Amino acid sequence: MENVSGVTSFILAAYIEMEDLRYVYFTIFLLLYILILFVNVSLIVIIYIEKDLHEPMFIFACNLAVNGVYGSTTLMPSLLHYLLSHTYEISLTCCLVQIFCLHTYAIIEFTILAVMGYDRYVAICHPLHYHLIVSPRKVYMLITFSWVYPCVYFSVYFIMTIHNTFCGRVIDKVYCMNYALVRLSCRDTTIDSLFGMISVIFLPGPQIVMILFSYAQILRICLRASKESQAKAIQTCTPHLAAVINYSIGCLFELFQTRFNMTFIPYKARLFMALYFLIFPPMLNSALYGVSIKTVRVQIFKMFRGKTNEVIPLKS
Repeated sequence: MENVSGVTSFILAAYIEMEDLRYVYFTIFLLLYILILFVNVSLIVIIYIEKDLHEPMFIFACNLAVNGVYGSTTLMPSLLHYLLSHTYEISLTCCLVQIFCLHTYAIIEFTILAVMGYDRYVAICHPLHYHLIVSPRKVYMLITFSWVYPCVYFSVYFIMTIHNTFCGRVIDKVYCMNYALVRLSCRDTTIDSLFGMISVIFLPGPQIVMILFSYAQILRICLRASKESQAKAIQTCTPHLAAVINYSIGCLFELFQTRFNMTFIPYKARLFMALYFLIFPPMLNSALYGVSIKTVRVQIFKMFRGKTNEVIPLKS
């Protein structure tokens, strides 16, 4: 590691491995980004304009879509830029901004999923009191908590990173991550690493407990319910459960990538693992809710039918 105190820019070395197929990668990621924006913005617009969808479940799904746009937009434009660039240098300021946005996106995603799990628990286990328990005031409180808590929590850890000076410039990824940057610090980072490990274990703890509790209660009710009620519960929980599993896989991929030596795995597989949590949850979550939930599906079909059924007057 070079001894250069006060380094102000870094090299994202992972792009070097992509040089030979840069235009192929650029095309793939551009199409994926357009698809992510399309499915998420479509869901947001439909939920916003349709008053029938102004229910807690859809409002939470809308926030999940907003966070998907936030996370993918933090990465994709810079990734596309570097794929066409011959230099892979990122300034310290841009690197820190990217770190803050990517980490808060990750925490916000899991927090919203936990809140949605609680919403499904109340809807299935306490249907008669659903609107009393999940009142508009509580919905606003839960949404505010989902966005503010991750930003406040990560800011405490982030301050430690900001006050570092760096003696290395090479980050072996396509984006900046906090742990990768801290490893380049000139000082002893034992405390940072310990705090980071504790955060990895305990930060998602409350969300995991809430999701497990919600589904344990849902399962308990379903075991005693009729087959018709079980089918309805499965239908309403499937999009959320699929979103939780999909995002958890992405988080595990990134955790392995960051904390363990994965050089024995082919580069393309490691690239897939590193980008999974930023591409597939935003792309699939809104699609799952758009296709699986009848109310949203009907509105999507109605929107496209309305366009195709319009009569265009002929010019004389």
